[in-house]
Amino acid sequence: MNSILAPMQKLYGLLVRVASELQSPFLAIVRLYWGWQIAQNGWGKLHNLAHVTEFFASLGLPAPGPTATFVATFEFVGGVLLAVGLLSRIAALGLVIDMTTAYITADREAFFSFFTDPGKFYNADPFIFLFVGMVILIFGPGKFSLDALVRGFVSHPKVREATMSRS
Repeated sequence: MNSILAPMQKLYGLLVRVASELQSPFLAIVRLYWGWQIAQNGWGKLHNLAHVTEFFASLGLPAPGPTATFVATFEFVGGVLLAVGLLSRIAALGLVIDMTTAYITADREAFFSFFTDPGKFYNADPFIFLFVGMVILIFGPGKFSLDALVRGFVSHPKVREATMSRS
C-alpha cells in the first residue's frame, strides 16, 4: 500500500508547488485585465456624468450628481490602482463595496437570487468585478505588484535602519 501512496504523495506535492508558483502570475493577470476594465468603466462614466447622474436618480440614490462623480472617479482611480497593484487591498475593498451596492440598487433581483437562481446572480453585470475584488482582497496582489515592491523597499535593512535612527 505504501508503494502506491508514496508516488501519489510525491506527485501531489509537485502539483502543489507548481500551482503555488503560478499564484503571483495569475493574480497579476487578473489585476491587470480586470483593473483595466474597471478603470475604463470609470473613465466612460466620467465622460458621461449627465447620463450616469440620470440613471442614479432613476434608482433613487441620494445626491445622484455627487454620487455619480464619486463612483466614476473611484472606478477609474481604483481600477488603475488595482491594475498596477498599488494599495490593492484597499482598492479591492472599495470595488467589493461598489459592486455590492450596484447589485443591491440596480440589480436587486439578481443579488437576492444567489441561492434560488445562481445563474441569474453570476450572469449579472457586477458579478465579475465583485468576484475579482474579493479575490484580490483575500489573496492580495501577488509578488508582481507595486505593493510588493514598496513592501520590499520598506523592509530593506538600510531603509529600516535609516527610519529607526530618526526616531
